[in-house]
This record gives sequence, structure tokens and C-alpha cells, in this order.
Amino acid sequence: MSVSELQNSAVMWVACGIPVVLVLAQAIIFARKAYQAGPKLGLTQKQMKAGMRSSAITSLGPSVVILSGMLSLLVTMGGPVAWMRLSLIGSVMFESLAAGFGTASVGVELGSTGMTELAYTMGLWTMILCSIGWVIFATLTADQMEKVQKKVTGSNPALLTALSSAAVIGAFSSFCAQNIVKVNKNTIAVILGGLIMFVMMKICETKQIKWLRDWALTFAILGSMIITALLPV
Repeated sequence: MSVSELQNSAVMWVACGIPVVLVLAQAIIFARKAYQAGPKLGLTQKQMKAGMRSSAITSLGPSVVILSGMLSLLVTMGGPVAWMRLSLIGSVMFESLAAGFGTASVGVELGSTGMTELAYTMGLWTMILCSIGWVIFATLTADQMEKVQKKVTGSNPALLTALSSAAVIGAFSSFCAQNIVKVNKNTIAVILGGLIMFVMMKICETKQIKWLRDWALTFAILGSMIITALLPV
């Protein structure tokens, strides 16, 4: 069996499909529980449906980025692995990087025609072992997070909101900064995305266009990607 046949074999599809099905089931259970808890928190059916619609629309932009990364990983590691890894545990940047380190350890460049079974296996093990720490840490500490939250914020819910917002802004800022300093197309894409988002937010505020607020992130990501890809530089 060749490496290509191994990558896309029925056994690999079944093995990678099982965790994806489990994650889908988990997502459905969480969604149902959240919907049932809504009325207990004073939310109306209209508010909950609006929140679900807004979340679904907002997820489209980041999903396109993940899809583009999955296509590149599909070519190098096969369809089943790309589908499974980017569906539930990994990130676009991490997966290709980890797989490349794994294949390089046995002298094979990721994506080259010289891919061997050993190199493919090493790529898979590197992807798995380098991310298993996230799962272990989350498993061991998840039930302690509420205690940490109470110690950090006390009885002030506004402080928790501020800390959460600051963490998200910090994470995105760090990622953007890494691309801005490269001074290449990544820099242009980051700047364009920020400008598009700024303009759309201004339009939302002045024109009171509710649907545009939901689609703003998707438009900003796709717009900056398309414009940057069309630039001759």
C-alpha cells in the first residue's frame, strides 16, 4: 500500500470519523442545554434565536480560513487526518508546522514527493503529542476554573467581562502583531481587515444596520483575503 492509499484508506476515515462524530454529539448536547438554560436566565425566545443566528454568521469568516488551511493539510497528510484535526483540536498554523517538524526528523520535507510511511507516521505522532498537553491540562483544571474566577473577580461580574474581553483582544493583537512585522502580504491583509471592520462598524452605528453587524467579521476576513490575493506584490 502506498502512502497516498494509506492516508485516504477506509481505516483512516473510520478512525478519524469517530472523534468527529463524538464532538458533533457534544456540540448538540451543549447547544440544547444552553437553549434550555436561556429562559432561566431571563432570556426570551427572540433573544436566544438572535444570538444563535449571530453566532452562526460570525463563525463563517474564521471557518473559511480553517478550510483553506485544511485544503493544504489535505494534500500533505490526507483527507481523514485533515478533517479530524481541524474539526476538533488543532489550529491551521499548528498542524502544518507540527507535521513538517515530524517529517523533517526523518529527513523528508512535508509535501515532497519523497513521503514515506515512516515520515507520514512521524508527522502524525508529532501532531498528536504536541497537542495532547492541551487536552490533559483542560481535563485536570476545568472543574477548578470557577474557583479561580471567584478569586480573581470576587463578586464583580463586570470585572470578569473586562478580563475576558482583554484576553481576547490580547490574543488577537498578538497574532496580528506577528503578521504586521513581517512587512509582506500578511501585513497588508491585517491592515485591510482592520480598515474594513472599522468602516463597517461605523456604518452599523450611523445607519443602524443590524444584519451588517452580524456579517462584519466574515466580510472583513474574506474582503482582506481576496484583495490581498489579487495584489501584484
